[in-house]
Amino acid sequence: MIQACIAVYPLGQQDYGAVHRAIDALAAADVEVTSGTMNTVISGSEAAVFDAIRAAFAAAAERGATVLTVTISNACPV
Repeated sequence: MIQACIAVYPLGQQDYGAVHRAIDALAAADVEVTSGTMNTVISGSEAAVFDAIRAAFAAAAERGATVLTVTISNACPV
């Protein structure tokens, strides 16, 4: 199992639709999702986490210019 901390930054967009689309994509993936005010943490198998990250970025990018930051760990939670 691995975890990833993900933050989506919609650039020049009038709302946070890109963030909501990314979270929806993560919720539809085969990962555990914990959303916070500043980021979202997902956990699952390596393949599922990387697939979920790809889906989240694609969903957010459909709304316009987007930056997605990711920190991945195989040591969390301890």
